[in-house]
Amino acid sequence: MNYLIVGLGNIGAEYASTRHNMGFMILDAWAQASNVVFETSRYGSTAEISVKGRKFILLKPSTYMNLSGKAVRYWVNELKLPLENLLVISDDLNLPFGTLRMRKNGSAGGHNGLTNITEMLGTQEYARLRAGIGNDFSRGGQIDFVLGELTSGEKELMPQICDKAIEGIKAFAMLGPDRAMNIVNTKINK
Repeated sequence: MNYLIVGLGNIGAEYASTRHNMGFMILDAWAQASNVVFETSRYGSTAEISVKGRKFILLKPSTYMNLSGKAVRYWVNELKLPLENLLVISDDLNLPFGTLRMRKNGSAGGHNGLTNITEMLGTQEYARLRAGIGNDFSRGGQIDFVLGELTSGEKELMPQICDKAIEGIKAFAMLGPDRAMNIVNTKINK
């Protein structure tokens, strides 16, 4: 069984450790822990990880955040993947840093990457894993905040956040989204 796990982010070294790249960071951590390397593919970088008879295709779109839907639609069609086997990982301003929330479907919540994916797929019926980044910015400072570097305290929590997210992704495939939500919907504490 194949699963497409999409981590949202922006390509380029200048974005590598920004809050908006939580999806990329989680997939990078899983690839590194599994000793697999991302390869340049159509509309992004991909890596494959097999766990207990399930194949996870990790995708980091190269289309930039706000056009992520093009890459997701291409890979869903290429893999002939049912949408229930798609999981999109994004950052979320509405959740405190370190909070993870998995949902089977829902609105984009103002996230431009999720909005574009919904538009390109023509549905909100796909799972998403949101990684909270908080909203500690003044009025008008949202763009600088999401494209800002993680603080040293946030960087310290990233290994725990990534481990919990990876556990949730595996549970999504092995146990189903309802049980995965029970596992992953938590806040990582210092």
